[in-house]
Amino acid sequence: MGLIVQKYGGTSVGTVERIQAVADKVIGFRKAGHDIVVVVSAMSGETNRLLGLANQMQQTPDARELDVLVSTGEQVTIALLCMALKERGQDARSYTGGQVRILTDDAHTKARIKSIDDANMRADLNLGRVVVVAGFQGVDEAGNITTLGRGGSDTTGVALAAALKADECQIYTDVDGVYTTDPRVADKARRLDRITFEEMLEMASLGSKILQIRSVEFAGKYQVPLRVLSSFEDGPGTLITIDEDLSDMEQPVVSGIAFNRDEAKLSIRGVPDSPGVASKVLAPIGEANIEVDVIVQNMAADSTNDITFTVHRNDLAKAQAVLEQVAKELNAREVIGDATVVKVSVVGVGMRSHAGVASTMFNALAAENINIQLITTSEIKISVVIEEKYLELAVRSLHSAFGLDTE
Repeated sequence: MGLIVQKYGGTSVGTVERIQAVADKVIGFRKAGHDIVVVVSAMSGETNRLLGLANQMQQTPDARELDVLVSTGEQVTIALLCMALKERGQDARSYTGGQVRILTDDAHTKARIKSIDDANMRADLNLGRVVVVAGFQGVDEAGNITTLGRGGSDTTGVALAAALKADECQIYTDVDGVYTTDPRVADKARRLDRITFEEMLEMASLGSKILQIRSVEFAGKYQVPLRVLSSFEDGPGTLITIDEDLSDMEQPVVSGIAFNRDEAKLSIRGVPDSPGVASKVLAPIGEANIEVDVIVQNMAADSTNDITFTVHRNDLAKAQAVLEQVAKELNAREVIGDATVVKVSVVGVGMRSHAGVASTMFNALAAENINIQLITTSEIKISVVIEEKYLELAVRSLHSAFGLDTE
C-alpha cells in the first residue's frame, strides 16, 4: 500500500463517460489500500477552443489574461471528477494550482515551478479523501494565475509526486506504454517494460510525443518512479526509472528508434575561414529566438567554410531571412533552405558499453540506399538527418537491424 500520483490527459477525460471511467479506476486503487492524488488535464479540445476565443478578441492575446482563460479548462475537469467520485461514495476534494499553491515564476504561458505546499493535500489524504488537482497551472508570488506550457499537466503530476515523496507517478494516456518506436510507422514495434530516465529524455527530445520533456527531467532529478499506462485498457505499462544493470547479457544495446518530422535544414556557403565566423553566423539566429539543433561546419575546396544546421520547420522562413542578411555581411556565396528533411535517432544506454552501434546504423541505412546528410551523437544516442521521403523505411530498417522487432 502506498501513495500514488495519477495523471490523466485530455483524451482520458474527454467525455463525461471517460471521467466516470477514471473515477472507477481511482476507486479501484483506493480499495487496494492506496492513497491517491489525481492530476487532470482539460477535456480534449477544450484548450484549443479557449485559445480560439482568445484569438478572436486580440491578435496577440495578453499573456496574463491568456493564462486566466486557459486555466479554466482544468477547473471543469477537477470538479466533474470529484462529483463522479462522491457519487460512488468516495470522498474527494478538488484544488486549482493556486489553491494547492504550486508556486511558479511569473513567465506567463511558460512558467516554471519553484515550490509546492503539500500541507492541504496531506491533510485530505489523512482523512481518506482522494485529492484532485488541476494540471498545467500554478500561481506566482503576486497571486497571478500562471500556466506551464503545453503538456504541463505531466510536469504537474511529477512535481506533486516529488513534493509528496510518492511511491510512483502514473501517467495515463491513450497508449499502453513506451514503445521501441511509433507502432504506426513500424508495425513490429513492441512495448518496453522498463526504460531509463536518460533514454526517455533523449527519446522525448528527439520526437517521441509520449511524455513532455520537462516532466521527464523533473522525474529524473528527484528520482520519481514514472509509469506510462493506458486509460482504456489494463496492463503493466512502462516503468521509467534509474539506470538499469547493464551487466545483464540480455540488456539491449539500443532501446528505441525516435524520429522528428519537424526538421528543416539551412546552409550558408562560402563564409570566411576565420576565428569567430560560426558565432557571426549563429548568434543572429539565437537572437531571433530560433533554436538550432544539428550543426556541421566543412571547409570547401576554395578554403572558405560551409556551415549547415537544422531548425524547427516552422522557423525555416524566419531563420532563412536572418541568414540571408548574415550572408550579405560576410560576403558568403549562397544560402540554401530545405524543408524536406527529417531526423532519425537510435537511443540506448547500452551504447556506452558496446561498440559498433554507428556502423550497424550506417550499414542498415546504406542497404536501403538512404543517404545521410548530417550526423550528431551523444553518449547514448546517434541522430542522422535524411530525406523526408525515406523516414518510414529508415525507422523500420533500423528497428530490425538492432533486433527490436517483435517475433
